Parts: sequence; C-alpha cells; structure tokens
Amino acid sequence: MEQFIVRLPKAELHLHIEGTLEPEMAFELAAKHGVALPYASVDAMRRAYQFSNLQAFLDIYYAGADLLRDEADFHALTAAYLRKAREQGVVHVEIFFDPQTHTQRGVPLGSVVGGIRRALLQAERDHGVSHRLILCFLRHLSAADAMRTLEQALAFREAISAVGLDSSEAAHPPGKFTAVFERARREGLLAVAHAGEEGPAQYIRDALDLLQVRRIDHGVRCEEDPELVLRLARERVPLTVCPLSNIKLRVFDRIEAHNLKRLLDLGLCVTVNSDDPAYFGGYLLENYLAVQRGLDLSQADLVLLARNSIEASFLPPAEQRRWLSAIDQAARAP
Repeated sequence: MEQFIVRLPKAELHLHIEGTLEPEMAFELAAKHGVALPYASVDAMRRAYQFSNLQAFLDIYYAGADLLRDEADFHALTAAYLRKAREQGVVHVEIFFDPQTHTQRGVPLGSVVGGIRRALLQAERDHGVSHRLILCFLRHLSAADAMRTLEQALAFREAISAVGLDSSEAAHPPGKFTAVFERARREGLLAVAHAGEEGPAQYIRDALDLLQVRRIDHGVRCEEDPELVLRLARERVPLTVCPLSNIKLRVFDRIEAHNLKRLLDLGLCVTVNSDDPAYFGGYLLENYLAVQRGLDLSQADLVLLARNSIEASFLPPAEQRRWLSAIDQAARAP
C-alpha cells in the first residue's frame, strides 16, 4: 500500500513551510545564530511536541520560527521539505508562509520570499515539482497589520499566487479580514482560509461568503451544519484536511474517529495534507497511510484523494488534465 501511494502523483495544498522545521535543522540554525535552545538534544525537542490544543502548538511553532533569520535559512528549510515531498510522490506544492512571523522580528520580507522562492524554482527546474506560494495573514493580529503586510508583499507579486488566513482561529472570525481579502482580489490574488478546525462551521460559511475563498483549509467541523455540507458538495469546494494534525491537536481523539471518509462518501472534494509535519509526526505519505489504515480506505479511495488534490490545486486546466491522466495510469499499473 505504501508503494501504491508513493506511485500516485499528488499535490500538497496545506503545508506551512515554517512547520517543516525538524529538530535537527533547528539545532543547526541555533548553532549558526548563537541561540541556546531549551532542549538537551534533538530527541528531547521532539518529545516536547505534545499539544493539548492549537495554542499550545503555536507557542512552540513560533519559537521554532524565530531561528529562521536570513535568506539562506528559508532556502534550506524549503529545499529540505521539497526533497521529502518529491520522495513521497508529490508533483505539485502550494506552500503557506507567514510573513508577519518574520517581519515583526526584523527579518526583511525579501529574505523570506527570496529564500523560499529560490528553492521552489530549483525544484521545478531540476525535478519538475511545480508550485504556488500563498501568503498567510496571522488572524490573531489586527486587520490593519494584515493590510500593511499585503501592501509590503505587493513588491513580490510575481512570486505570490494567493493569500490565506491562519493562526489562532477561536475568537478571530473571517469577517475581520474582509477588506484585506477584497484588496488582495483587486490585485489578482486568489484566496484560501483556515476555517472549521478550532472554530465553528459558521466560520466556513463566512470564509466562503465574506472572503470569497476558493478552498477551505481544514473544514472538518462542517458536519455541524448539514446544509453547509450539502453546499460544499454541490459547489465542489475543496477541503484541505490534515489528519495527523487533527489528532495531534485533539480535534479528533484518534484516527479511527476522523470524519474524512464520511465527507468523501458524501461527495465532498476532500484532500489529504500534512499541515506542520515536523511537529505532527508525518509528511504527506504518513498522512495517507494513517487514514488508509485507520479508516480502511480502499485503493479507489486513495486514487480519489489524489485526484481531488489535483482538481483542488491552482494549476491551469491543461496541467490538471495531465496529472489526472497520470494518476489513472499509475493506479492501473501492476
């Protein structure tokens, strides 16, 4: 089954590049920048990755991000993720980055974008892994701060395809950022948003209606609203679901209780993604294997998930058709 999953061409659509910082690289960067980490070893750091909720994770996540300080750091981080993704059969990535996490520490936005983009272009040139880069606003900060960040980012418009919304969802509804997303649309940027993970199903509706997003990141709490589930199926709104993340952050107690299979059977465009794999115990392959084993998914289910990932991507129609054909061919191979 593992070989079958690797063989399927797949897109990853919900990946925070800062969340790929493995403890080994964290120690390397700490040594480079003269930072003392509060862990005796790589293993001790990894053992600290036990979270009771989203905020407990974010506290460690932002501490790790503080080690990213120059363009070379962002390049190394992105290149390491892309190597792993390619090994697991990922052919297209749509990567989130959080500029406010870095600019508020004095890191120039050009260093962040420059390092990430250089690694993305190298992976496309050398290995054919295509990409889109998505700028995410931190929803626990103000809408005014998000607007300033968008204004700064327009200098790098060529590198950025879309905007998103992440960080603490509770008490930060999508409507807070309506004007920011309107401005982004005027600049030709697409939109996605985290909704329905920590926050209620209403946040999914608000993201669709107020922010006019093309995809919902997470979205697993849509089941609280049966009419919303019907709408998501009818309109083929993609959900970028992150199974291991959902278990690690206690959205579900165990993988066997996850609703991915139910949503898939209801006709929703569900995709599998890794979110913050360094912290949540697995990259894309591990997430596919977890739901395959925990929810008893068939090969046909896995093929559908791979096809959904391509359909939900921002690739142009011709490229989508090429990869969908490749998925079907891979599924038929002995």
